[in-house]
Amino acid sequence: MYKVLVACRAGVGSSLMLKIKIQQVIKENNFPIEVEHGSLDALQGFHGDAVITLIDVAEELRRKNLKIGVIGIHNIIDRQEIKAALEQFLASKVG
Repeated sequence: MYKVLVACRAGVGSSLMLKIKIQQVIKENNFPIEVEHGSLDALQGFHGDAVITLIDVAEELRRKNLKIGVIGIHNIIDRQEIKAALEQFLASKVG
């Protein structure tokens, strides 16, 4: 089981909507992913595999060379985009 943190700057609006959509995609596809939710401040105490956030925040986080994966989403209500991103994440973990 993989653990991801869904986060945005404040951890209130966009990341909460994104978390709901991610959980729908995980359930529909039986992905082995557990979801936590919070603000970017939660990254300090997060011990998981990846952070999922909006694309602009993801680009900032990638420049910080975090030790976990960073997944950026353009459209937080596009379940196809979310599914593709989660499939790519899972594929990167297999091999």
